[in-house]
Amino acid sequence: MPLNTIEAIHARFSCRAFSDKMPSDADLQIIAEAAVAAPSAMNSQLWRVIVVKNKELLAELEAEGMKNIAALPDQSTYERLKSRGGTVYYNAPCQIILPIAAGKWAEIDCGIIAQNIALAAASLGIDSLICGLAQFSFAGDKGEYFKKRLGFPNGYELGLSVLLGYAANPEGKPHELDLNKIIIIE
Repeated sequence: MPLNTIEAIHARFSCRAFSDKMPSDADLQIIAEAAVAAPSAMNSQLWRVIVVKNKELLAELEAEGMKNIAALPDQSTYERLKSRGGTVYYNAPCQIILPIAAGKWAEIDCGIIAQNIALAAASLGIDSLICGLAQFSFAGDKGEYFKKRLGFPNGYELGLSVLLGYAANPEGKPHELDLNKIIIIE
């Protein structure tokens, strides 16, 4: 039985180690529909929702992302990823890629879509990670190739991606709430 919204918010965590179990097509459809239900500034909807289940394509994106991160002058991100298994996508069996067009508020809208995806997934018992590091898969020599292969409309760039699947370690949990971060002004 799906979790209600508040339960899903409190259950969700950033999964950084996925098993190879793929979410069902029915659940992925529900999640994709939750994505396109997201509001956007002036209803501009300057985004697309691309569900990628193809293992070979995910491996290509992974390899390109790691190659580009390894080439950075500051090696701290690369070293951190290596310490976590050497992956950008943490072996997630599915990724939702969110291309966006240039436009006022498009990046904020993309964040709203990503949150809809993550919460819809959590409500269905599917783990997720909102993945800003996906940008490195599109930053190098193969960026245009990937945009074409994934069907990005002309003028669209990667906004974010959301990794989906099931935690390899089912004991992952959300961070502790720091209620001191709440300020109420009356």
